[in-house]
Amino acid sequence: MATGVIHTNPAPGVYVAEWGNLATIETGVAASIPMECASRSVQVSGVFGAAGSVAIQGSNDGVVWAPLSNSFVATALAITAAGIHDILQSTRFIRPVVTGGDGTTALKVTIAAV
Repeated sequence: MATGVIHTNPAPGVYVAEWGNLATIETGVAASIPMECASRSVQVSGVFGAAGSVAIQGSNDGVVWAPLSNSFVATALAITAAGIHDILQSTRFIRPVVTGGDGTTALKVTIAAV
């Protein structure tokens, strides 16, 4: 099941995509982020449940998806606790994928780009 995304532009040159109440093994609907927004970060909050994890995926064609990496350590993002992470790649489309958790998992994912 795909969870919808809310797009906002809170200020000129700032783009925000938000997904709410993502459950276990759920994929968020793809958000299209303007390519001029090269700096991107992801914030995850909520209940992770047992073994809860969120991956962030990117695509330039909206069909083929690949994991996106953390800018500081260049490893695929696998977020297992609430926090904010920098995103290395600037892809046209981006989406969260909950890759673990249990019946209590309910996560909010917010991506900001400037």
